[in-house]
Amino acid sequence: MMNSRSKALSLLKSANPKFDLTNQRHQEQLLDLSDDILILDDLSVEDLQQLSHQYDAPLAFQLAIKLVESRRYLLSITQQLKLAVVFAMWGEHNRLEPKDANNPNGEDSLRTKVTQLEWATKDTKVEWSLYAVDDGCPHNSAQIAREIANGMDYELENALLPYSQCSLVERLHILELSDALPTKSGPLANLANANDSRKGGAIILGCQSALDNGADAVVYTDADNSVHLGQLGLILQPYVEQGKSVVLGNRKHKNSILVKQEERWGAGIKTLRHMQRMIGSPIFEHGIKDTQAAFKLYDRNVLKEILKKPTVYDFSFDTDWILAAMEINQPIDTIPFAFIDSVAESASIVQGPMTTWYVLLDGLVKAAQARKADYSKEMADVFNKEIKSHEDLELIIDVVPPELVRASDSDLGDPKIMSPQSVRNWILSAKMLQAQIDTA
Repeated sequence: MMNSRSKALSLLKSANPKFDLTNQRHQEQLLDLSDDILILDDLSVEDLQQLSHQYDAPLAFQLAIKLVESRRYLLSITQQLKLAVVFAMWGEHNRLEPKDANNPNGEDSLRTKVTQLEWATKDTKVEWSLYAVDDGCPHNSAQIAREIANGMDYELENALLPYSQCSLVERLHILELSDALPTKSGPLANLANANDSRKGGAIILGCQSALDNGADAVVYTDADNSVHLGQLGLILQPYVEQGKSVVLGNRKHKNSILVKQEERWGAGIKTLRHMQRMIGSPIFEHGIKDTQAAFKLYDRNVLKEILKKPTVYDFSFDTDWILAAMEINQPIDTIPFAFIDSVAESASIVQGPMTTWYVLLDGLVKAAQARKADYSKEMADVFNKEIKSHEDLELIIDVVPPELVRASDSDLGDPKIMSPQSVRNWILSAKMLQAQIDTA
């Protein structure tokens, strides 16, 4: 008769080495595998991780360990907890729908999130709600989401979906930012219309709605399937056990699982990260290395303070919120988790990577100023005076300055490695070279 370790090893050897976000069979297999491992309750997470390392486990088995760790913790929670999950939708019309011949990047993401939340929280004290917010999507993501939700309602009523004890009418909220604007009060008062938002406005609306509905804490994520929501227990543990008001997912942690697609940036990304870490020094010196991870938890009380006066409404809001939490001395923790990059329909690809980085750096400067952070004002001045648009960043993205060629990731942000004035000179030299090319 097989013991638990032998059973786990058998599961490991038969696990899928791949995990395709568009493949619903892979999603189902992962939950089935996690359930099979959960039965082996005499094996600790450490035991499973040791087995995984020893036998170079396939990706699905590694992911399942994260889900098992999460599920075990969720089952141990003894207090009632109302948790809201929020995500923004802009250009998500393809990923919301299932994959087919005409929609090769379809992830069936709304249905998948509901299934993941139900799996994670079944028979626990955690009550979930989901807020999907249309950020002015030109393809009407909200209407697509409503149609999918209506179909799920039918399937739940007829027990065609697993874990069908939930009522989607009560738990699934599909909102449109345009319906909330313009307004003269609340956190969206300084946002003229949905077209002026780039994710931040939609996340703010979702969070405010969640607070109004009594959520104890809010987790925000992305519209795609890159973050498996079965990992909720991982982000809840520091919040419940240690009283951390803010818990941030960290894809760069040694215990994280990070599956990235091809590198989106040029070699000169080191320069941009160097600038970012000088401007955002309070964040990075706190040990927060992954500011943009789409897996973050905020307690309702700190979130209420942040939403009193948001600095930005674009996708640089992550750093604004972190600096806001620091400004009011809130305890922050970071956790490892699994992340699988969903790049095909990414907004950063649609709008251009340097547009993304320009917005991130510009928002970071604004937030650091507004939140009275102790940041590099000299580096912020370089950005404000020398970088006027994404086009200026494109001039420096393909070449690494000599000072940073041998710099490690931990060196970035250190002005002794490359000073703000040296960064300014590098930018100016790139502009001069471009001007010579243009006039040749």
